[in-house]
Amino acid sequence: MGIVAAADENTAPRRRGRRPGGADTRTSLLDAARAVFAERGYDGATVRVIAERAGVDPAMVNHWFGGKEPLFVAALNLPADPATILGEAVSGDPDELAERILCRLLEVWDSTGGAQFAALLQSIATQDVAAALLREFIARVLVGKVLREVAPDRPELRATLCGTQMFGLAFVRYVLKVEPLASADHATIVSAVAPNLQRYLTGPLP
Repeated sequence: MGIVAAADENTAPRRRGRRPGGADTRTSLLDAARAVFAERGYDGATVRVIAERAGVDPAMVNHWFGGKEPLFVAALNLPADPATILGEAVSGDPDELAERILCRLLEVWDSTGGAQFAALLQSIATQDVAAALLREFIARVLVGKVLREVAPDRPELRATLCGTQMFGLAFVRYVLKVEPLASADHATIVSAVAPNLQRYLTGPLP
């Protein structure tokens, strides 16, 4: 189930007691995780609270997802763990970091036709939960796992600027499908977008 179907905590009744680890346990955990991450942020959300909201034993989080961070990634409904992708990209020449990030993201997005990422982007405009999760993604992944390593200063500002490039690119290519960007090859996109993204990552800012 994608973010677009996330339950509204203000209208959905909370489950009581403990569920068995049945077929709907994973879905229940995802719904609960989206609500709790949106309410408390990543650091404030605990496995115990998420499991309690879902009405399952906390051990089910590890059973189905392997821990809190994989659960957060699953709640975002992305085709691959962005923290892993961006973390891997940090290794290497810092002046080519933007190229590595864009190449890897385009590979992942195109491998699924951009459908999952498009669903996330479309839901942001109408659902507070989706928007809150994306803010957590920017703060935790972009700032915590990438820019803290490479940015010379102002990592929070750089993270939001990077977000305009990456999410703007994804929105135009996969949601609006505006040509010629929608069908452009990776080399064309990288050569056009990477210089600006690189400046946001490591270059001088006003």
